[in-house]
Amino acid sequence: MVDPTLSPSVLRVRQSLADLKAQGTLRVLDSSARTAREAADALGVEVGQIASSLLFRTVPPVLDPGHGRHELEGSGEPLLVLTSGAHRVDTRKVADLLGVAGLERATPDDVRTATGFAIGGVAPVGHPRPVRTLVDVALARYGVVWAAAGHPHVVFATSYDELVRITGGHPAEVA
Repeated sequence: MVDPTLSPSVLRVRQSLADLKAQGTLRVLDSSARTAREAADALGVEVGQIASSLLFRTVPPVLDPGHGRHELEGSGEPLLVLTSGAHRVDTRKVADLLGVAGLERATPDDVRTATGFAIGGVAPVGHPRPVRTLVDVALARYGVVWAAAGHPHVVFATSYDELVRITGGHPAEVA
């Protein structure tokens, strides 16, 4: 296997972490960490310590109530939710929190465009432009939180407070 730390995506994450004065260092895993369970198993930690990066698109409020459709269906802004790997995002709860009609799962192309990463290695930092971000308050229970670093075999350690700081994210109950 080619050294994943030489991947342009991982180099971008490493530079972002340095620029943001983050404390965590990158760790290369022997096996893929495309899911929270895989990452937790590879690291020997609880699945709740994994900050899963999930991208959604917000669905704007109904603009044409007579037809019950969203005039701008699918054209909402990208939203990155960094959730504890121990649970699923409650999209209705998050939509209500944000005051939007709903959330749609982003397509792989949406993910690549918004974050610059492929699904399975979406880092919480290093995006081509800022992405509105929510950080699951459940991650605050852990002294160490692990996040993807731009490649399915590379992660980095951080703390909840640092994760909120480096992403410019907003703490939220997302499950």
